[in-house]
Amino acid sequence: MPFSRPLAATLGLALASVASPADLKVLSGNGARAAVIELAARFDRATGHKTTIEFAVNPETRKKIESGQPFDVAVLNPPQLDALIKQKLVVAETRAVLGRAGIGVGIKEGAPKPDISTVDAFKRTLLSSKSVAYPGEGASGKYFVSVVERLGIAAEMKPKMRPMPAEYNVELVASGGADMVVVVASRISGVPGVQLVGGIPQELQTWIGFTAGVAAAAKEPQAARAMLRYFTAPEAGAILKAAGIEPFVE
Repeated sequence: MPFSRPLAATLGLALASVASPADLKVLSGNGARAAVIELAARFDRATGHKTTIEFAVNPETRKKIESGQPFDVAVLNPPQLDALIKQKLVVAETRAVLGRAGIGVGIKEGAPKPDISTVDAFKRTLLSSKSVAYPGEGASGKYFVSVVERLGIAAEMKPKMRPMPAEYNVELVASGGADMVVVVASRISGVPGVQLVGGIPQELQTWIGFTAGVAAAAKEPQAARAMLRYFTAPEAGAILKAAGIEPFVE
């Protein structure tokens, strides 16, 4: 993968090769929101470019691209990005791996942390909660529903479950609208008023990947490629980790 982990020197050459500031459009899934915002802001400061980011659940972002919405860079879960590559809407050689994150639990900042250290403890915590928010659409929400079913508590949890639009599920906890949220852990990062309890037990855990690519019809292909080099440079690893993402692993 030519964009996987470029050297800092390569990054510098890529940035220097972009002749003038560009306006870039990024279409991204919600899972890597905090990391994408921070990396794009740093990229803009380093290059003079101006980046606009539009977030939505991954399937919706893919539909926007398939319907012809203009963009320069897409940040999506691997299956969604790969589908766009097959349709030749994203350039295959630019496919970049940003990292992956597990499913986590978030609560209102300052609230007592519940025990989610074991499968039984997590099950008890869910059953004792008054309400649990999760994405009504998207990979992490669908997976959480399957976990509840796997634990055999779907009937008990039905009145407590709060499927929410992806842009509000974590924020609902901050406002007091739900006791907790279960979502890809990286989505909890950077949301005011919400703290990450930790990942769900390993026996129940799954990984959500984050990949990126340049649009086949990008208006600013050179700057878009430079952005992906920036996002996958070794120096970006600390930013990804701070946002709850294990960097450069799919």
